[in-house]
Amino acid sequence: MNSEQQYIELYQQAREMIFSHAPEAMNAVRDEAFEDFRRQGFPSKKVERYKYTDIQKLFAPDYGVNLNRLEIPVDPYIAFRCDVPNLSTSLYFVVNDMFYRDDKPKGHLPEGVIVGSLRDYPDLIAKYYSKLAKTSDDAITALNTMLAQDGMLVYVPKNVKVDRAIQVINILKATPQNAQRQVPDLMVNRRVLIILEEGAEIKMLFCDHAADDRNFLATQVIEAYVGENASLDLYCLEETHYKNVRVSNVYIDQQANSRVNHNVITLHNGVTRNKLDLTFSGEGAECQCYGCVIADKEQQVDNNTLITHKVSHCTSNELYKYVLDDKATGAFAGRVLVEHGAQKTTSQMTNQNLTATREARMYTQPMLEIYADDVKCAHGSTVGQLNDAALFYMRQRGISLNEAKLLLQNAFINEVIDHMQLEPLRDRLHYLVEKRFRGELNKCDGCKLCK
Repeated sequence: MNSEQQYIELYQQAREMIFSHAPEAMNAVRDEAFEDFRRQGFPSKKVERYKYTDIQKLFAPDYGVNLNRLEIPVDPYIAFRCDVPNLSTSLYFVVNDMFYRDDKPKGHLPEGVIVGSLRDYPDLIAKYYSKLAKTSDDAITALNTMLAQDGMLVYVPKNVKVDRAIQVINILKATPQNAQRQVPDLMVNRRVLIILEEGAEIKMLFCDHAADDRNFLATQVIEAYVGENASLDLYCLEETHYKNVRVSNVYIDQQANSRVNHNVITLHNGVTRNKLDLTFSGEGAECQCYGCVIADKEQQVDNNTLITHKVSHCTSNELYKYVLDDKATGAFAGRVLVEHGAQKTTSQMTNQNLTATREARMYTQPMLEIYADDVKCAHGSTVGQLNDAALFYMRQRGISLNEAKLLLQNAFINEVIDHMQLEPLRDRLHYLVEKRFRGELNKCDGCKLCK
C-alpha cells in the first residue's frame, strides 16, 4: 500500500466519526479537501517546494490517527518546563489535538477577545476557516483539513490591544497517566485560526513538546488574518525529541499598514518541515520573519517561505540562521514574489549557516521573482564553518577549544534571538540556546527522554 492510500482508506472508514466530532464549518470543506488530497497525493521531491524533504517517507508508517480523542491529563513537569519566567501570559494547553479544558488561564483577557475551540464559534469560523489555506494547492494542508476535528480560535476585535502574551503549549502524549495499555505511535492534526480586526494587537507564543518516548507525527495549519493597522507577533518554538516529525504550514494575509513579526525556533527535534506563505494585500504593510535552527545527530530541519507582494509600498525582511553538527541536515528555500504594480517594494532575504562537521549538510535556495521596476530587493546566503582565526585568538588567551566554539556559535545564533520583541522570551532563549550547545537541553531533572 502506498503512503497516500492508507489515509484515503482511513478517511473513508472513519468519515462519520470525524464529522460527529467536528463543527459544521470544518465539515463543510472536509470532503473537498479529501478529493484534493486524493488527486494530488503526497508531494515527491520533484515538487519544487518539497525538494529537500521526503514527505512520502515521513507519512508512510501507520501512526494510528487520534480518532477516539481520549482525554489525556497535562503532565505537570512539562507544564513547568514550558513556563517562561517573567512573561505575563494567558496560558493554554493543547494535548495532541484537543484543548485541555480544566486549566485556568493566567490572567484575564480584554473584553471581546476570544481564545477557545473552533466548535464554539460557528459564525466566525464559517467566514474565515480554510480561506487562506487552499487545499487545492498543498497536499499536507488538504490532509490536515480532511482529518482535523477541532482547532484553536484566536479573535481580537477592532482596536483592542492584548497586553498579555498568549502562550499555547502543544503537548504530544501517547499514553494516559497510569494506563495499563499503551496507545500506539500517534499522528495528530492541529488547526489554528487567528483573526485580528482593524487596529488589533496580540502576541502569540506556541511551544511544541513531546511528553512520551514514542514516534509522533504532527501536522499543523495556522491561518492568520491581520487587519488594517493591526499587529501580530507570532513565535513558534519546538523542543520535542528525535522521534518526532513535525510538518507545519502557516498562512498569513496582511491588510494595509499592518505589521507581522514571525519567528520560528527549532532547538530540538527529529524531522521538521515548516512552510510560511505570507501575502501583502494592503499597501504600507511590513513583516519581519526570523528563524534559528540548532540541529545535531541525524536531525533534519527544512524551512520554506514564500512572501508575495501584491501591492505597493510594502516591506519584508527575512533572516534565518542554522548551526548544524554531526550528521544533521538543514534546508532553507525562500522566495519573494513581487507582482505587477507592486512598486516601492522593499525586501531583504538573508540565510546564514554554520556546519560544524564534514558530515553535516545544508541546502540553501534564496530566490527573487520581480515584475515591478521600482523596487529595492536583495538576497544573500552563506554556508561556512567557524572562523579559524577567531578560534586561534581565543585559545591563545586560555579559552579551551570547546568553550571557544560555544562562544562563537552563541554569538552567531543570538543575532536572530536579539530581534525578538518579547524580552522575557528573549532572555529564556539565550539560556536555552546555551544549554543546547552544551548538550544539556534534553537532560533536565525528571525528563524521561534522556538519551
